[in-house]
Amino acid sequence: MPSNNIAPLPEDLDEVSPVRPLSAEEARRVREQNPQVSLWWVVAGQAGVGLVAALVAWVLTGKQNVGWSVAYGALAVVVPAAVFARGLTGRFASLNAGTAAVGFLLWEMVKIALTFAMLAMASRLVAGLSWPALLVGLVLAMKVYWVALAFARRPKTTSS
Repeated sequence: MPSNNIAPLPEDLDEVSPVRPLSAEEARRVREQNPQVSLWWVVAGQAGVGLVAALVAWVLTGKQNVGWSVAYGALAVVVPAAVFARGLTGRFASLNAGTAAVGFLLWEMVKIALTFAMLAMASRLVAGLSWPALLVGLVLAMKVYWVALAFARRPKTTSS
């Protein structure tokens, strides 16, 4: 028989919780120390990385279609991300927690569908499409999320 190592439930439900709510001042300090990264900052970073990657691919290979393929791959990330960012920063996005959650899921589905649609149309829109180059542009643009977090604006340090 296996042993049962589950801790018993506390008999007194009014025990002190290990989590305590923050005061208004503590919450303000936490927000100052951890500023939010703007969705538009991420979209701009994705567009910039896509443009640089497309130019580098064109110069390294000497083939214009490879540069366009990389650019379209990045565009298949940037356009849906911009639509997503616009949807999340709209008027109804933050009415309450419920609409925020539903809005997030809705705009995420729109983003995924738009990405698939753009990838499905790639061979018709880009002459001489190079799928490996397109995937390079796609992956580089997607990885900008991590770079944007690394280069997010830092809180101002004040000496007290």
